[in-house]
Amino acid sequence: MTKTYKIEVDCANCAEKMQEAAGKTAGVAGAVVSFMTQKMKVDFEDGADEKAVMKQVLKACRKVEPDCDIEI
Repeated sequence: MTKTYKIEVDCANCAEKMQEAAGKTAGVAGAVVSFMTQKMKVDFEDGADEKAVMKQVLKACRKVEPDCDIEI
């Protein structure tokens, strides 16, 4: 399952770091972050709990970019 989330990120470099952090999160098969559109597209692994995974994605992203926000 793939879902798109609205994000708030300050620069393209930060968006790239968020993409890497999200992609390494358990339950995420792949992630793409676009600074230009301020959106994150997340492809979930089969059987993953979307809300629980997104909480972990947000936590991982805030480790690399503390002021980022993802509308879950």
